[in-house]
Formats: sequence, structure tokens, C-alpha cells
Amino acid sequence: MTAATPGDVDLNVSSDIKWENCKLGALAVDYIPCLDNWQAIKELQSRRRMEHRERHCPDPSPRCLVPLPIGYKVPVRWPKSRDMIWYSNVPHPKLVDYKKEQNWVRKSGDYFVFPGGGTQFKNGVHSYVDFIHKTLPAIKWGKNIRVILDVGCGVASFGGYLLDKDVITMSFAPKDEHEAQIQFALERGIPAILSVIGTQKLTFPDNAYDLIHCARCRVHWDGDEFCCFGMQNAGGKPLLELNRVLRPGGYFVWSATPVYRDDERDPMVALTTAVCWKVVAKTVDSTGVGLVIYQKPSSYSCYERRKEKLPPLCERKTKQNVSWYEPLCNCISHLPVDSMGNLLRWSTPWPQRLSSKPPSLPSEPDAEDIFNEDTKHWAALVLDVYLDGLAINFARIRNVMDMNAGYGGFAAALIEQPLWVMNVVPIHAQDTLSIIFERGLIGVYHDWCESFNTYPRTYDLLHSSFLFKNLKDRCDIVDVAVEIDRILRPGGYLLVQDTMETIKKLNPILRSLHWSTTLYQGQFLVGEKGSWRPSEMMTEKEA
Repeated sequence: MTAATPGDVDLNVSSDIKWENCKLGALAVDYIPCLDNWQAIKELQSRRRMEHRERHCPDPSPRCLVPLPIGYKVPVRWPKSRDMIWYSNVPHPKLVDYKKEQNWVRKSGDYFVFPGGGTQFKNGVHSYVDFIHKTLPAIKWGKNIRVILDVGCGVASFGGYLLDKDVITMSFAPKDEHEAQIQFALERGIPAILSVIGTQKLTFPDNAYDLIHCARCRVHWDGDEFCCFGMQNAGGKPLLELNRVLRPGGYFVWSATPVYRDDERDPMVALTTAVCWKVVAKTVDSTGVGLVIYQKPSSYSCYERRKEKLPPLCERKTKQNVSWYEPLCNCISHLPVDSMGNLLRWSTPWPQRLSSKPPSLPSEPDAEDIFNEDTKHWAALVLDVYLDGLAINFARIRNVMDMNAGYGGFAAALIEQPLWVMNVVPIHAQDTLSIIFERGLIGVYHDWCESFNTYPRTYDLLHSSFLFKNLKDRCDIVDVAVEIDRILRPGGYLLVQDTMETIKKLNPILRSLHWSTTLYQGQFLVGEKGSWRPSEMMTEKEA
């Protein structure tokens, strides 16, 4: 059987699909299927552990299209977008009133303006970031510290400012805890995702982040409704989850009113002592903001010295355990080791770690050669084809998602561009997410047969390299296309590298959505999303 040629594809053919807008009233413009499944949420037995903010995906996946907000405009370009965005694109003013004393966000004419304030940023986020560094100079933003997790991030001004210091921050918060805060962050062009520390693990690998930050993030780390280890009021599952995703030797920066206390009866003191976190700095600034910085151990010596082995060390993993719908653990995760069983050392400083051999690379003889060839492949493909040979205007691209990221080579090849990449490792693909973080990049696990944890219209470019072959036996390509259409901004691009068989299935679906499509070299399909939505007044023939 011979391979299909570009001439075999008629790009003007459209699937006969009758599309409809999602019928959810005013809520439709921000619809996230797996977080807005109201029927499933109503049936929950408990909301005590934030179960209602976790994923509850509808079955079957909805095939409706999310409408645009009235007055939607082409987003403000980066870097101007960090400071101001169109009000009509995210018309949610409640946060302005709710946080008006803290200067998170203001409405000014047709714009939302972000002054860099926050609950703990009384002198602005610039001063706050400098305050952290002065408190612990070993942090060295952009060298020792490259990848950060910001818990309960507000509108992500902390992560937005750190981009200037060569630090990339995964900001996260639950949907609707404060209205549209993650939507604001993504509209600004700052990495962010909807998530919550509830009953399930975060969708990140073990030992991923160099630093975790929490500024009054309203998570009860020591809540006794979780797990008590035999210590009075100890609590702990949320903090154990932070310990899991924090690298050995990594830091937890906690700024909140009570952190300057030294009372050993404080349950947070008991809990951090039990998990062997060492206080390496503690202070209060001139505005009264308390700050404590903990460091996770990089060896087992402290764990072994504990009089009470509570919480216990987790059992060692015998197989791949991707953190996808996995319950939180009440044990301390193991420190990472190499193929010889030796503890892995702290990462190479940034930017050398981007191209260095990742510590968790498999021990097979040809693994390093495969990794290096993958890096060279993506560097050449991005330079020779993606940036130069395709009709994609990279000047207006800020938010990028690699839907099947592999080793993160696509993101690494774009590192000099003024954009960021969310690297997605599908749960049925080889687990390479630890390698991606070791390179100084960010990403998550996901199943593309379900909706992604982001608002509509939050990405400028989605990249898919041979993704669909692993999905065809589990879900319909139409459902994946609907999710792509939901995530992508009008004027945004889908770049697909795949077999001709896949392209011939996908292109007619995109055309039925009134996308424009172009095929390059018989393997690269570029789709550009327009602003079309079905009109309720259209006849069946017109639709």
C-alpha cells in the first residue's frame, strides 16, 4: 500500500456536521466540560475536601461549540498584555471589587489593568520578589531556581514578574474560588492552569519543582480533616502532596500572617518537622508580611533519625504511576534515584540544564543518543519549517501548548522566542514529564479523550505531533477537534504533524468549523481558527 500524496487531499471538503452552540445561557462563554458538570457536582456526597472543584467529566463528551463573549477582541499582545487586557474578553468585574484593597486588578475604560499588587504584595510584586531573594540569596532566580509552582496564584502577577528573571512559573488555582483569576492570567500571557489540592494528586510528576510558593493561598496544609499520623491536629495530605512534587533540596516559600510564630504547638511546625522540612529563613518585612522558607531534604538521614516514623515513607513504586485521577497519599514520597540506585543530585543550573542529560533518563545504552537526536530533530524542524516555512504569524503567539510533548524538544527549540509552552504528556504515552521538568520546562499529564483544565480561548497555538494514533481506539477524533476549538483563541493556529490518514480525517472536521487549512510537505496541516459560531437563526442548509 503506497502512502498518500498531498494531491490526494481536497482541503475544501467539509464534514457534514450540524454544529450547535452550547446551551448554558450566560455561562456558555466560559464552559469547561470537566469542571462544569453541574449534575455530577450536585450528586457529590461531600464538598469538604474541595471535591466540587475537581474533574467530573460528562459522558459522552459534549459536541457543542462555546460562543464568544459579546465584543470579543484580538487579545492585547505580549508584553503589553502583562499589564493590561481587554475587559470585553474576560468581562468579570467581581474580582475588582473583592480585591480592591489589595490592588490585584483595576478596571480602566475598556481595559483591566494589573498594577502588580496582591494580598502579600503591599509594596508591589517587584518588591516582594526582591524581598524573597534578600531573605535567602541561595535561591538565585533564573539559575538555581528555574521552575516554580505558585499555589493559589491570584491573577499570577508573581509568576508574570519572574519571567523577567528567566523563571517559569506554573500558576494554579481552582475555578471560581475567586472569579476568573486563571482566565485573567492566561489572557495576560502568563502560564496557568485550573487545579486544586483536594482528594487527588496534582497532575505533575514526583520531584518536579525547584520551588513552591504560597502567598496566603488559603490551603489548610495542617487541616485535621485529612490525615493525622498520630500527632494531635497534624493533618497533612495537602503538604505531603507538595512534598511529592518538590525536588530534593527544593524550597517552599510560605508568606502568611502566622508564619513568623515559633510555637512548637503550632500544627504547621509539627507537620513540617515530621516531613523533615528545614526552616532556612524566617522574617517579617516592614509592612508586616511574614515569610518562612523551608527546604526539602536531599538525603534520607533525617527520615531515618525520626523517633516516630510518621508519616511513613511510601512503598517504592514497582510500575509507572502517572498522577492522573490518583488519590492523595498519606506517606512521604521517595527521593529520586538513578539507574544504579544512587540519589539524584540537584539539577544543573539554568540554562545549561535545557540541553544537559536529564538525570531521570532511562538507563538503556542508547537512551542518551535518542534524547540528543530528538533535541537536534526539533531544533532543525522548528528553525527550517515551523518558523520559516509555514503561514503562521509567530509575532502574535504567546500561549503555546504541545499536545504530545515527548521529551519537550519542541518547547526547547522555541526557547528564544517570546512565548511559553505548556508541555502535555498523554497518559497513554511514554512518561517523559520528569525529563521535561528536569530540562527547566513545565507541563502536565492529560487524557485527550477528555476536556483540558483551562478556560476557552486561552491558547494561541496548539501543536500536535503524531498524537491521534494513540487516541483512535479510545475516542472520536471529532470530540478532540471540539476541545481544540474550545481551547484555541480566534485567529489562533493548530499545527499538526501526522500521517496522511489522520490529516484526511481531521481536515474536513476543521473545515466544517469554518477554519482555514493549509497542507505543507504532505505531513504538516496548519489550521487557523476564525470567529465563526453557529447562528441560532441559520437554516440547516446554511449551517
